[in-house]
Amino acid sequence: MNYQTLFNTIKAYVESDFPDTTFTASDGSSVATVTSAQQINTFIEQAELRIYNTIQFPSLRKNVTGNVYAGNKYLSCPSDFLSVYSMAVIDNDGAYHYLLNKDVNFLRESFPTNATADRDLPQYYAIFGPTTTDSASPVITDELSFILAPTPDAAYSVELHYYYYPESITTASSGQTWLGDNYDAALIYGSLVEACTFLKGEADMMARYDAKYQEALGQAKRLGDGLERSDAYRNGQYRQKVT
Repeated sequence: MNYQTLFNTIKAYVESDFPDTTFTASDGSSVATVTSAQQINTFIEQAELRIYNTIQFPSLRKNVTGNVYAGNKYLSCPSDFLSVYSMAVIDNDGAYHYLLNKDVNFLRESFPTNATADRDLPQYYAIFGPTTTDSASPVITDELSFILAPTPDAAYSVELHYYYYPESITTASSGQTWLGDNYDAALIYGSLVEACTFLKGEADMMARYDAKYQEALGQAKRLGDGLERSDAYRNGQYRQKVT
């Protein structure tokens, strides 16, 4: 299902064109106008986030490579980073060394100095906190950073496998996404739950949409958290219990 079909389906189900809403200040002046498209896009985006935080689809995973240098134990996170699946340092022979996640306090206590003699191939990492600019008055940014230990003794490549939110179907240039193409039922009913909440719909309609959403979500979860994490060779083919 592409974006335009989803957009029209939401309006048809709830039988509303979601007219533009203009907010006004106390002096009567116009402050802002929320258009019909913006309202419906919000419903869709909220539904996507609910789904993405319930099921770990492979489409939510991304791999990037970066570099660390001798004497610098900090590494910036990607701008769309949410959480880590794995982090590996690649040595000069091309061998992967996967790092263990620890608390910052552990790293500080176990590797207290940055002396040249104490530097080595990193073995651990932690999410250190927000990054700051290099300006005279440092500014805290919205992005996070990692701290590695021990401090690198040379330049190494780092491969990060991480969780992120893929582009929303509302902004995708093609008007299509993996979720819309493969599990449009979850996206439709999730959006309808949001739309019905906005419209203060009847309780029975809310319950009906939510039940359909939970049904579609269960089917999608069977794929994302079940079938895509196994195969017939290791786990055998799926069998329905006969009673």
